[in-house]
Amino acid sequence: MAGIKFGTDGWRAVISDDFTFDNVRIVAQAIAGFINSRREPVYKKKKVVVGYDTRFLSDRYAEVAARVLAANGIKVVLSDRPCPTPSVSFYIKKKKLSGGVMITASHNPAEYNGVKYKGYYGGSAGNDIIDAIEERLYKKTVRSMPVEKAVKEGKIARKDLITPQMEFIKKYADMKKLKKARLRVLVDSMNGTGGTYLGGLLRTTGITVDYMNIEVNPGFKGRAPEPNEKHLQELMARVKKGGYDIGVATDGDADRVGIVDGRGRMLSGHKVMALLLLHLLVNRKMRGAVVQTICGTRLINKICEEYGLEVYETSVGFKYICELMSKKPILIGGEETGGVGFRNYIPERDGLLSALLILEMMATMKKPLKDILEWVDKKYGSYVYEREDVIFPASRRKQLMKGIKKQPLRKILARDVVEINDADGTKFICEDGSWLLLRLSGTEPKFRIYSETSSKKRSLEYIKFGREHAFSLIA
Repeated sequence: MAGIKFGTDGWRAVISDDFTFDNVRIVAQAIAGFINSRREPVYKKKKVVVGYDTRFLSDRYAEVAARVLAANGIKVVLSDRPCPTPSVSFYIKKKKLSGGVMITASHNPAEYNGVKYKGYYGGSAGNDIIDAIEERLYKKTVRSMPVEKAVKEGKIARKDLITPQMEFIKKYADMKKLKKARLRVLVDSMNGTGGTYLGGLLRTTGITVDYMNIEVNPGFKGRAPEPNEKHLQELMARVKKGGYDIGVATDGDADRVGIVDGRGRMLSGHKVMALLLLHLLVNRKMRGAVVQTICGTRLINKICEEYGLEVYETSVGFKYICELMSKKPILIGGEETGGVGFRNYIPERDGLLSALLILEMMATMKKPLKDILEWVDKKYGSYVYEREDVIFPASRRKQLMKGIKKQPLRKILARDVVEINDADGTKFICEDGSWLLLRLSGTEPKFRIYSETSSKKRSLEYIKFGREHAFSLIA
């Protein structure tokens, strides 16, 4: 038993090992203790929302958490069905609630489940909130009550969390432009909470939507519900073979997006964010600062230089991006994994809105996605990002990271390292702007290796070099 420990985006653990009903009750009791301890006006309402994804027993875990919160004097709005994480965040902000709980392990493999806590502002809880919750773990006896009694007394109410979110993002997108588009879209919901919602949003437009993997399957058909090239081979093949204009995939809780162009080629999360930024700047004439993580792309920096925009860099984890979006006039904030948030919405990722805006960009520019990508590459240059995740023994993690800091790289494949950033892991930046990042995952027992250069071949060479260097340190 590893115990309960929150990572970069909530607490995640293997179902039945550490993710048990008892541990969910313990986490819910700590959350209740945190809310009841606060004296700020935003917590006086003492009302939260609880949502859940399509994973094994997620509905039961959500009910268990709701029963604990209700027994501690906190009113609960419990989702009436599996819902996207952004639905929970939007409901918090719209109804001005004290916070929210989402039962999900997002993109993790099927054996995992998890708890995300969302702040009163409708975004990922920062370290101050998470630390306050963690310090209350195991401190008080868990209180719970029967769900029937809680419903009868008005302490738990089951409601539709999805419709309010969908109604808002339909207003955010330019539906007039989408009505004129004659695009064919293939959607892979990855058996997660994205379901058929994108098609519902586009029902009144000229866009045709077909689906893959929309049914609930807690095993996710043997793949992790992470929208990357490894897990979207079928989508890529079917987009190309079927003559679709674009392929769209959403992860397990629909806060991230994967995009495939008409040639069946997968876009990196970096390229998706860059397209979304350019759409807001060029087509919507919007302005504002931009935030990305330490493993963000130099392409974003180059675009921002052209438009005179300030760029912020954070540690990995959307909670850091959320914090900046809540305090500064951020136009767009995103991660390399396809999670992007937008101004005038919530400080939260939204895979469905991201997909809508990519379609809006295609409709506005009246160009196939491949032509837009070629325009970006021609204008700003080639930036190829690669990442490799390596299962790594927990007993060697400290030794590895200590070794990386103690023996920093001075060269990467004959290129001089001119800057080292150790804000989160260790990032080695070379004289030509290419870089290699070595860091431990905050959500899985993995060591992550990231790189960005001007070609796929060289980026993969950086990955190999980084892997060999890391394992040489613990040999």
